This record gives sequence, C-alpha cells and structure tokens, in this order.
Amino acid sequence: MDDFIDFFSKYIMGSVQMLFGFYFFARLLHKKIRFYFYILFAVCVITMTHFISSGTIAEFGAYVLALTASGVFIWRSDWKSAVLYAALVVEIMQLCYGIVKSLSSVFYPLMSAFDQIVVGIVFMISGELVSLLLTGLCCYMVYRYFSDDEAIEKQYMFLIFIPILMIFIMDEYINSVIYGMVVTDGSGITVYTNHYQMLAMQLLGMASLFCILFAYKKLLQNFRLSTKLSLLEQEEHSLCQYVEEAKTHYEKTRSFRHDIKNHIGVIKNLLQSGKLEQALNYIGDMEDTAEELSFPCSTNNPVVDILAGNKLGIAKNMGIDVSCSLILPYPCGLRDIDVCIILSNALDNAIHACKNMDDNADKYIRVTGRIQGDFLFMEIENSFHGKGLPKKGTGLSNVKAVTEKYHGAMSIKTQGPVFILSVLLIIPQHPESILQQTD
Repeated sequence: MDDFIDFFSKYIMGSVQMLFGFYFFARLLHKKIRFYFYILFAVCVITMTHFISSGTIAEFGAYVLALTASGVFIWRSDWKSAVLYAALVVEIMQLCYGIVKSLSSVFYPLMSAFDQIVVGIVFMISGELVSLLLTGLCCYMVYRYFSDDEAIEKQYMFLIFIPILMIFIMDEYINSVIYGMVVTDGSGITVYTNHYQMLAMQLLGMASLFCILFAYKKLLQNFRLSTKLSLLEQEEHSLCQYVEEAKTHYEKTRSFRHDIKNHIGVIKNLLQSGKLEQALNYIGDMEDTAEELSFPCSTNNPVVDILAGNKLGIAKNMGIDVSCSLILPYPCGLRDIDVCIILSNALDNAIHACKNMDDNADKYIRVTGRIQGDFLFMEIENSFHGKGLPKKGTGLSNVKAVTEKYHGAMSIKTQGPVFILSVLLIIPQHPESILQQTD
C-alpha cells in the first residue's frame, strides 16, 4: 500500500502537476502548445526526477531548467523571460503545495477518530487536487494581470527575480525541513510544530509574491511614463520652435505683401524710364525673396507648413520622392501642436522606413488630407521593406493618443511594400479650442 501511495504521489500526481505548470508557463509566454509537447515534456521531466530525491530543491531546480529549456528551444523565447516565468510558475506551485500541506496538518489531527489509512488517502488525493486548483487560480491571476508583453523589461528583470528566488528558497526550506522530516530534541522527543504559524508564513509568502509583481509592474509603468514624458517634452520644444518659425515667416510674408504695391511702382517707373535691365534685376530680386517666403508644402496652416516642409525637405535630400496635398483651414478647432504631433511622428517613421530600404528601391512619401464637414482625414503613405507591420513604438502611441483626444481613430495597414497610416479626427465645435490655437 505504501509503495502504491508513493508511486501515485510521485509519478501520477507529480506528472499532472508538472504538466499543469507547463501549460501555464506556455500561457505566460503567450505560446501555443501542441499535444505531443506535453508527452515529450512529461517523459523528460519524469526521467530527470527519477534520479533526484523528491521534494528537494534539486527537483524544483531541474523542473525550472526543463521549463526554461522548452521556452528557449521550442518556442524561441528570450531566455530571460523564460527563466523568470519558469521560476515564477514553480514558485507558485511550491507555495500552493505548502499552503495545502499546512492546512492538511491543521485538520488531520481532528480526524483521529476515523480510519487513519482512509483519512490519509483522502487527505493525499484531496490535497493534490486542491493544490492544483489553487495553482491554476494563482497562475491565471498572474497571466491575467501581470504577463503583458510590455511588462517585461529585460534590464529590470532581476529586480523581480531575486526576491522570487529568496521566497522560493525559504519556502523550500519550510517544506523540506518542517514537513519533510520529524524534528526531535536531544532526548529524542518530537518537537511540536506550530502548523498555524507555518500556514501564515506560506500565505504571507504568496501575498509577498503578488505584492512584488504588482510593485514591479507599477515601477515599469512609471519608468515608461517618465520616458514618454521626456520624449513629449522634447517634441513639444521642437514643435514650439516650429510655431515661432511659422509666426516669423508669416510676418515676413505679410510685410512683403504690404510692400508689393511699392515694388510694382518701382518696376513701372524703371520701365517707363527705359531702364529695362535694372527692371529685370529688380524683378529677379523679388523672385528670390518670394522663393524664400514660399513653403515647400502649402497646407494653408503656417505652423504645419514649416514642420512638413522641414521633414519632407530632409526626406528629399535623402533621395526620397515626396509629395504633399494636405489642406487645412486656419484657424480651426484643432490645436496646431496636436496636428504637428501626428505629422512629425508619422513622417519620422516614414523617413526611417525608407532609409532602411535598399539603395535601388523605389522610395517615396505621400501626404494627403482634407477636411469634410466636422472631420479631418489624413493619410501618410510610404514605401518600406515590405516585411510585416512595424512595432508600435512611442511615435505611433503619440499619434494614437492625439486621435483619442479628438475621439477619432487611427489605422495602419500594408499593401506589399507600401505602408499606410490613416488618421481620422473629429473637429470640436467649441470656441475655446479656436482661442487656444490662435493664442
């Protein structure tokens, strides 16, 4: 009977527990599992644990190693993420086993009036099932709230790995020393173990694990927010410079228009006096001045003209074919800085995509847009290497934030070697929005 219980506990329930952990490990890595992976993993783990004493830290270490190897070699995951999630799954399993073990130790003495063999079998089976359910609940919580792909920053991984490792070792010590052997004093009398205290330690260990995960997630969110804030501050500084350049450009244009009658009068007098060459030189000077005041991209919005002109000018110098047919009334219910955030990020991404193409490739950037009723539709189309969608970095996140501010929508799509970013904004019909812009 004892041999059957040992076989059932070590090989049957042990295999179920390990496959259970294997399933949640794959879920945390956001990978799919084929059925034969379960069989292969079970065979490997059972073979490894056959030569290792059950319940020792070496057994758990071997299990972590097996999970990590499957993550790295089967699913091609990053080894740091694989190690972290493997240790996390094994630690959750160990804590859940310890909690159930402590509960069993608390309730077992209350069953002294019943057949101890039957009670032992019932406690063993029910304990294994309850520990599996508790493990599944805890792993699901980790998967649901803490396993976001963006939540893992490789450079900060050890901030969470070291505390988890410490809890892992302490919990293993409790399970192996307190419950793994009978503790006696020097006279051979069994020392009483406070199972309530052990249960409290296990529960605090689980709570500490989730507190560490929560604090880690919040810490990374603060890091990202600080980075985004710094980038937005730099971007706002650049856009403010565009605004000042646009205002200066506008004043020069207005001055030129104001003086145009005087210029025409001078040319008329020169022609009437027969000074044809001087008149032609004067007209040439006026053409140069007009050329300096003209915008490479004319949208009717001086701020956007400056920004788009600079960005597209950089692209043109890199050998990229550019065109712009964006028309924006000025002023309107959209803040200049918000429109510039969309265009600056979109054009930066387009320039970067064209730059990464082969030298002999057809590189181009097309900017189109129009206002129709209460909606502004903009589309930035550019060529790229044609291999999947680019990652949504801070640039596209900023574009999405502006579209959400105006209750609009953003979409990206590819058509072969063509990348298209579409933005739809709803123009607010509030006077204060126009005042903010004109200020």
